[in-house]
Amino acid sequence: MSTASTLKDGIGRYGIWSGGLRDEDPARRGELGEAAAELEELGYGAAWLGGSSAARHAVPLLEATSTLTVGTSIQSIWQYDAETSAASFAEVDAAHPGRFVLGLGVSHAKLHDQYRRPYSALVDYLDALDAAGVPAERRVLAALGPKTLELSRDRAAGAVPYLITAEHTAQAREILGDGPLLAPELKVVLESDPSRARSLARDTLAMYLALPNYTNNFLRLGFTEDDLANGGSDRLVDAVFAWGDDNRVRDRIDTFHQAGADHVALQLVTDAQRYDLPREGWRRLADLLK
Repeated sequence: MSTASTLKDGIGRYGIWSGGLRDEDPARRGELGEAAAELEELGYGAAWLGGSSAARHAVPLLEATSTLTVGTSIQSIWQYDAETSAASFAEVDAAHPGRFVLGLGVSHAKLHDQYRRPYSALVDYLDALDAAGVPAERRVLAALGPKTLELSRDRAAGAVPYLITAEHTAQAREILGDGPLLAPELKVVLESDPSRARSLARDTLAMYLALPNYTNNFLRLGFTEDDLANGGSDRLVDAVFAWGDDNRVRDRIDTFHQAGADHVALQLVTDAQRYDLPREGWRRLADLLK
């Protein structure tokens, strides 16, 4: 069995993406562990930590579970240097062998003053991880464009694209080929009323529409400047969010698997605080995925 197949089998078809599962507050450690244990019980194969997470943020979840894979989604290469990342990876992997995945990305120019030549910087970062002994099969890249998807194929276990469409997933699968992992993130709104669902979606989408890495990717996918204006057109919202009743949401998730995804990282969008843990929603998602 190839290392890519091993990772695919380990994380299954569905995972949860959550900013709330990444927290620096020691007082929340128990709460995070309980949430992770329930995700494992519900049948999710992986938990993906939102924000620019590091290996240490995975520890409370790994300690509370026995089979759940935990990945960073997405650790910025500008925020954590490669040597520090490698040392942290080694420590966590020694304690929880094979259950931590290092998800890396180039983030955004608006967020990092040192942002220069992101593709070259990512290649250099991977070179440093190689030199430090971090295995390629335990890292994934937040790839959007063709060059970074090729890098995900050649220098990592695969790709974890964020804020994309089923069409992007099909294109990514063609570039990656059959072997590497393809695990796109998909935002879910468990709301049947179109106006309400799209309003919640636009509240979340707004911050991303100010970031060129995402808007340029949408333009490559055939969306127009009009689609990006005023919080995003219905066409754009409906392409990057799964919303509706249980059957509609399940059908939208299925389209990503049909397009070539091995695993879909589901981010539940609600009207609660951004870093809350929507555990009731995770239970409902688990039920509709059965």
